[in-house]
Amino acid sequence: MTKKSILITGGAGFIGSHVVRLFVQKYPEYHIFNLDKLTYAGNLKNLTDIEQAPNYTFIKADLVDAVAIESLFQKHQFDGVIHLAAESHVDRSISNPMDFVMTNVVGTVNLLNAAKNAWKADFNNKLFYHVSTDEVYGSLHDGGFFLETTPYDPQSPYSASKASSDHFVRAYHNTYKIPVVISNCSNNYGPNQFPEKLIPLFINNIRNNKPLPVYGKGENVRDWLYVVDHARAIDMVYHKGKNGETYNIGGFNEWTNIDLIKVVCKTMDVKLGRTPGTSEQLITYVTDRAGHDLRYAIDAHKIMRELGWEPSLQFEEGIEKTIDWYLTNQQWMDEVTSGDYANYYDNLYGNR
Repeated sequence: MTKKSILITGGAGFIGSHVVRLFVQKYPEYHIFNLDKLTYAGNLKNLTDIEQAPNYTFIKADLVDAVAIESLFQKHQFDGVIHLAAESHVDRSISNPMDFVMTNVVGTVNLLNAAKNAWKADFNNKLFYHVSTDEVYGSLHDGGFFLETTPYDPQSPYSASKASSDHFVRAYHNTYKIPVVISNCSNNYGPNQFPEKLIPLFINNIRNNKPLPVYGKGENVRDWLYVVDHARAIDMVYHKGKNGETYNIGGFNEWTNIDLIKVVCKTMDVKLGRTPGTSEQLITYVTDRAGHDLRYAIDAHKIMRELGWEPSLQFEEGIEKTIDWYLTNQQWMDEVTSGDYANYYDNLYGNR
């Protein structure tokens, strides 16, 4: 296989760290450059097992710094980009939308410009892979699934910023002929996820006998995918995806929030040796999130049919593996839930 230099952005984050690990271990002939700003959700301890690998280099940089990004492309001559870096938490986007505009929109355009300038229209064996979200499609109210052709209808500042970045990637493909692929994925869960997201938040709260804040009545529906399966899908899209195409990635695994939370509660009671039903008593209903989409559901048949990908785990197996990881790695959880995150959590839920 040809030696390549691949830039993975956001590689110290939740999904990004799993992608970096997969590429470093599976493709020793590639050199993987992990670019991360190391904000609150970026954690190099997610990658301690591969940080000494000879084909791995970490770069601390901010995508909003266009000069720095241009310089990195000129210095390292990246053959490919897998762009995962993003502000991704809807609640944070509601309280501070400009951070999402800068990172998700301006940062993406800075990457596109740097790639365009470095590659100079010689796009042989080059690829810009933009990793996006199913939230750009809006909300499903009347059944059905999101297809790659579903019109965009973002409902939060977060999803609007991701929709905008998707449009810029397609525009650069159409205007400058940069080779691109885009994937839009459903909710991920698994090891190393920052505990502002539902599953690790609730695992941690149950462990510490803290309330489990459920928006509204918990009726919102999400499609869940184990993060390692998402990393495998990204690998397949990068290597087999068709130039200019979009691939939806999902788990065919829909749960209402309240039903999912009850599975987590039940599993935690078993793991912690508690009386059945103990953790469910921690459920606390709070005021619903503004603009809260009712249902997301991905039709992933295109990537299954064209690239041969499919999820490897059923949710019950995946959630048990996930809970085991967090309970085994309590020091990791304790470290990331201190300081700024604790203050943010109190501001978000403390007055409800």
